[in-house]
Amino acid sequence: MTSTFSDAFSSLRVPDYRVLWWGGLFSFTSVQMQFLLRGLLAWDLTEREGALGLVYLSFGLALLISTPLGGVATDRFSKRAILIASQGAIMVAALVMGMLVLFDAAEFWMLLVAAVVQGGAFGFFGPARVALATEYVGREQLGNAIALSLLSMNGTRIFAPALAGVLAGVAVVGIGGAYIVAAVLSLAAFANLIRLPRPATVQRRHNGRSPLRDIVDGVRYVSGRPPLRRLIVASFFVIMFGFNYVAFYPAMVEGVFGLDETWVGYISSASALGAVAVAVPLAGKADSPWAKTAMTIGGLVFGLGVVGFGLSPSFWVAFAVIIVIGAATTVFQSLSNTLALGLTDDSHQGRVQSLMQLSFAGFGMAAAPLGFLAEYIGLRQAITIMGGVAIVSVVLYILFEGGFRMIRPATGTATVVTRELAPTPAART
Repeated sequence: MTSTFSDAFSSLRVPDYRVLWWGGLFSFTSVQMQFLLRGLLAWDLTEREGALGLVYLSFGLALLISTPLGGVATDRFSKRAILIASQGAIMVAALVMGMLVLFDAAEFWMLLVAAVVQGGAFGFFGPARVALATEYVGREQLGNAIALSLLSMNGTRIFAPALAGVLAGVAVVGIGGAYIVAAVLSLAAFANLIRLPRPATVQRRHNGRSPLRDIVDGVRYVSGRPPLRRLIVASFFVIMFGFNYVAFYPAMVEGVFGLDETWVGYISSASALGAVAVAVPLAGKADSPWAKTAMTIGGLVFGLGVVGFGLSPSFWVAFAVIIVIGAATTVFQSLSNTLALGLTDDSHQGRVQSLMQLSFAGFGMAAAPLGFLAEYIGLRQAITIMGGVAIVSVVLYILFEGGFRMIRPATGTATVVTRELAPTPAART
């Protein structure tokens, strides 16, 4: 038991990764608060599901444009500098929105601008953070590091949305004050990231090539590796459609169940409860031969859970379903990222991670049409469709990957699979 528990946190023994992890903890707390506050403010300003979708569409479009550039920048320049700059932008956007709300000057278009700024920043933050973690811990502990990163993200989801909802519901604080609290936490993340050691040298791999050529090269790299291509495409559709259920928390809780905004924070925390429940045991097994099997099962359970959320007859049934969804989401996200980066050469880590992150750009872009769909056919029906698309995506991945016989533990270790499917440049030469 002690050995297993110790193995689950092995990456935190690396000092630089530990600093990166704490920076992420503060950052994710701020981000999770703003994720809820963005929806609450949009609902308060408009009381329309379509407006909720537009906010996340703005975020998604910015993420779509910036993520490929973030992947190129990660493969070219200092990952530390990219993290600090992007975290700074996230912090400023939170502070400005808080001040606008406090002075009763916030308008819906301003919320869209803030979403664009933060979406653009995340396009650089995500690839740089995962690639830097890979450098710190090495490929042998890659799965463990990613699982622990998700633990910090999902752990904050237990209390951050609830904190944001409670603060927003207190008259003397409100949404504006909650935004200021989120900005302070973002400042703490910024200060922690500055503690990361400066690289002795910055390796620049562009050799005079334009960013567009590097983006094209990254797409070709993935296209030429069928296992990697199938994994990225499946992850894209699962997240793009299935994960959109979170955008409609306010509409479901306030509009369907008739509860106030405090309960929106509680149901967001339910997802985190499930995520944290599986995070520690997953971290200890993320690099095992069972990774692909667990990932596919997690994806199927996730899709079924979203369907169940859409059909939930009461808040407490929905709360229980969301706990299951949170656990399944963590399994799918952690292991799909681990498998993708395990199949990738060091020279393309940033660009491959950026392609994985594009699923969240798709999530934001799909939110608007799904919001309008919800207005037309009903919110419950729209959420059920989201879960159905996720299920179909995972089933198609299984079939194209080799049928249901592929759901079995791979032989050998993740390192061996990596060398067979993604040899180093020297090996290919």
